[in-house]
Amino acid sequence: MGFSDVLKNSFVEATQDSISREGIMIALLITCLLSVYIFCIYRITTRKVFYNKSFNISLVALSLITTAIILSIQSSVVISLGMVGALSIVRFRTAIKEPMDLVFLFWSISVGIICGAGLFEIAIWASLLITIAIFVLDKLPAAKVPMILIVDSSDIDSEEAIMKVVEEYSAHSKIKSRNMNAESLNLVIEVKVKEAAECIREINKLEGMNNVSLVTQEGEVTYGQ
Repeated sequence: MGFSDVLKNSFVEATQDSISREGIMIALLITCLLSVYIFCIYRITTRKVFYNKSFNISLVALSLITTAIILSIQSSVVISLGMVGALSIVRFRTAIKEPMDLVFLFWSISVGIICGAGLFEIAIWASLLITIAIFVLDKLPAAKVPMILIVDSSDIDSEEAIMKVVEEYSAHSKIKSRNMNAESLNLVIEVKVKEAAECIREINKLEGMNNVSLVTQEGEVTYGQ
């Protein structure tokens, strides 16, 4: 046996850790409990928006899979190198549209890694603090989202009168789109109104009004408007 063989064997033996069956079961059990906890928190926080059950179930599975991988990597350097090679060819092409979905995805993976490493206290305390942060920050008041006022008029000279009414009822108004031809005027206006119904009634009283609509919008809010 040459020097290179001795060095290789000693390296492999030095990186092998004996993991007891009890240790494996405890790691997987705690991971399962924490991932189910993440499942419940995701379900609660997404009750007001579109809830994706399959994504939520995948969070539980992802934590358990990650823990199993970490436990396997700890057992042998050969397995760890094989895992690196196998995972390097995996490509995820599903786009994450919601920022909070990305947070829960990373949370689930982190719990799997931490529990796989046997640092259960860190996983538990981190999960509790993340939960508190999510619920506390969610309760903080946010700026009022502007609404979109759509006005269709047969009087092409009615813009000044429309904006006069809008400014009476809205603290903020901004024309986002203006379409005009020889017979009609169409305005799309960003507004922040408290008495929406009264504002629409007053605009409808103007001469030449065909249709007035006020719709909400989902998106980012700019402070200081």
